[in-house]
Amino acid sequence: MNFTYPPLPLEAWEDSKITLHLYLQIVGKIMLDMNVRKNHWWHMTFKFTDRGLTTGPVPYSEGYFTILFDLVNHQLRITTSTNGTVAFALHDGLSVAFFHDKLFASLHSLNINPTIVGVPFDHPCKEPFDVCTTHHHYDKKYIQRYWEVLRHIAYVFEKFSGEFSGKVSPVQLYWHHMDLAVARFNGNEAPAMPETARISDRDAYSHEVISAGFWAGDEQVRGAAFYSYTYPSPDGLEKEPVSPAEAAWDMSSGSPMAVLMYDDLIRYENTDAILLDFLRSTYRAGAKLAGWPVKQLEYTPPA
Repeated sequence: MNFTYPPLPLEAWEDSKITLHLYLQIVGKIMLDMNVRKNHWWHMTFKFTDRGLTTGPVPYSEGYFTILFDLVNHQLRITTSTNGTVAFALHDGLSVAFFHDKLFASLHSLNINPTIVGVPFDHPCKEPFDVCTTHHHYDKKYIQRYWEVLRHIAYVFEKFSGEFSGKVSPVQLYWHHMDLAVARFNGNEAPAMPETARISDRDAYSHEVISAGFWAGDEQVRGAAFYSYTYPSPDGLEKEPVSPAEAAWDMSSGSPMAVLMYDDLIRYENTDAILLDFLRSTYRAGAKLAGWPVKQLEYTPPA
């Protein structure tokens, strides 16, 4: 798949990114309320279509419904298994409050009645969704650019995922931090977290995992970046070599996280190969020190 990664400077679309993130949180909380529960919170993540990000089929009293962020035509579209359809435009000036009210009115018109905690989760914005008029930016050019970048990174992540024969997550977008992620598991339980830990963390990290992902930047990391970490983190991980040369271990969270800035990646011509090197080298580093059966977990296609 041919793709040239474009610049994605955070400062150019940060207001739009925050608004889109809050839209995603609202819909994500609907999945959290109505979907069948899965391990590691996989029931509340966004998946990919050819046009944008989707909830996939969510059960309700009359069958199933799907919510799609169409990031090509810039619409929010709801469809149901009983042939119901409602759509409205995503555009600059559409506040989080108006999006919230329009979404719930559309759902109610289809006899879909979710209940959510109507405040952002672990987000700098603390305004309840239904009164949040601070965030109303939607730059179609940059949101479409983000979508094009995201869908191609998802393609590379799928290739990486296909090299593993053990339990592996879908390639999915978490609305918590708005990060695209793929995770590999070796099947072993992780040490139990204390009861004071958040339930989200206790479930996400119930088993040993090596996770990789991409996020577009935030208030701490002022640029798009790729990451990889191992949980539980083995001793000495931060000393392991990773590729490419620009990738480095970051210790700001208290345990090693490998980081490759997006701007460093796109300076290369063979970007997909370099990104795969980052994913493979960070996985090998964690798997080796954590004692994973690396050869046993490799997937070799039949001849």
